[in-house]
Amino acid sequence: MKRLAKTLVASTLALLARAVLRKYRPGIVMVTGSVGKTSTKDAVAACVREHFFSRASEKSYNSEFGVPLTIIGAKNPWTNPARWLKVFQEALALIMLPSHYPKLLVLEVGADSPGDLERILRIATPDVVVVTKLPDLPVHVEFYASPQAVREEEFAPAYALDAGSPLVISSDDAYAREMAKSLPVRTVTYGFSEGAEFHISDAKVFMENGEPAGMEARLIYQGDSYPLIVRGALGRQQLYAPAAALSVALSLSIPLEEALRSIEGYVPPPGRSRILRGVNGSVLIDDSYNSSPAAVEEALSGLALLPATRRIAVLGDMLELGRYSMQEHERIGTLAAGAVDMVVSVGMRARAIADAAGRAGIEARQFETAKEAAKELPGMIQEGDVVLVKGSQSIRTERVVEALLRAQEDRAQLVRQDREWKVR
Repeated sequence: MKRLAKTLVASTLALLARAVLRKYRPGIVMVTGSVGKTSTKDAVAACVREHFFSRASEKSYNSEFGVPLTIIGAKNPWTNPARWLKVFQEALALIMLPSHYPKLLVLEVGADSPGDLERILRIATPDVVVVTKLPDLPVHVEFYASPQAVREEEFAPAYALDAGSPLVISSDDAYAREMAKSLPVRTVTYGFSEGAEFHISDAKVFMENGEPAGMEARLIYQGDSYPLIVRGALGRQQLYAPAAALSVALSLSIPLEEALRSIEGYVPPPGRSRILRGVNGSVLIDDSYNSSPAAVEEALSGLALLPATRRIAVLGDMLELGRYSMQEHERIGTLAAGAVDMVVSVGMRARAIADAAGRAGIEARQFETAKEAAKELPGMIQEGDVVLVKGSQSIRTERVVEALLRAQEDRAQLVRQDREWKVR
């Protein structure tokens, strides 16, 4: 009965969203990929906001429910029937009555299982597609026949583009480059590779008042160099989102200088390598939104950029890896051992991370749950420590971050602080 109700609601939402799009015909920028979708979507939204009456997906609303809710302009009703009724009423009002509807939608789309993006593409057809990283081992691979099957689904929005439409991809991503070759689209590239049209160069930590405050680099476009600063988050990967967004802006005929001014207000979303003040004079790197092998590798690389008395990686389970789970947790443990002074695992699967790190000769601690880790870790942190916290959503490693905050008012910067999440 529950599944039937979910299917009925999803079908009704899709029908209403399609009707809204048919009536108002907004332009659609669609952001897809395995890693960095929400950051890129937010950066694109910042770039286009001053030039288009636009709307972007809230948070990471990228599913067959989240995309229609964005199109309709409604909040997530969660499990409240009265709120769902209000959503349907809002959609019908949009369809039946005149409204000042956005001219451009920036939609994040994601796939948890086969067919998800096919269903989303029946609702909305993109005019511009941005593909973020397609790693060797994508998240959700547990539900697919192979890693390549995941990448093919995540690349599906590009196949829906009309000939000559802009397809924005990372020049550093061999999978995206190869899949784009056969398409009759206008491919725009960004990245650290020398051949990228939007070339990121000289990346380093951005310091402000003597403290790490983000990342900075130079953006090279057609021979000219521009400063690029991302505040509030750590790691070279943080520079991909604004570079991709600037690529989109130019494809929409927004002058680069104006787009650069607009992107200055972009801050990565909560839980994506955000730099926070930690207990006992430590620095926290809050990467607690989600986790996958590729994302952990990037987070560990970012951690290495900061000077520290000790580097500590608090790593939770990486879920939905299927038959690759054990080997990937062990591999990440070995990798972490070469980058940090202590590994702390959170969750049953992450025990393999701590075990591998311990075998490699560094200090390793294990906790079954985020609540247990949150209780014990504050007493272990010392002045000068830099602490990375990362784990899949259901491991709830944001609870560890909250326990390690120096100032409790910084809780507002954490991920999953809605009442619906807090009571889970």
